[in-house]
Amino acid sequence: MLESEFQSNLKEELRMMFPGCIVTKLDSGDIQGIPDLLILYEDKWASLECKKNASATRQPNQEYYVGKMNQMSFSRFIYPENKEEVLYELQRAFES
Repeated sequence: MLESEFQSNLKEELRMMFPGCIVTKLDSGDIQGIPDLLILYEDKWASLECKKNASATRQPNQEYYVGKMNQMSFSRFIYPENKEEVLYELQRAFES
């Protein structure tokens, strides 16, 4: 599966999991390494960096921004192999 296909399917799944949420694509051309997706839900937010698989190459600064945004709220690398785990953690974060 291509990363773009995974990301598109993930966006739809997030909208179903969190009714009324806003899922938007962030512009890595503006900030190199910023995660792909921003999820706004009620009074919380999260970011996700999508990868086509667990061994996909990580671009410069992606580790930094995922880590920094995780300290601020919730951020993860997500790919088919860990999707269920990450979505479970996200659901718990949004419930707290």
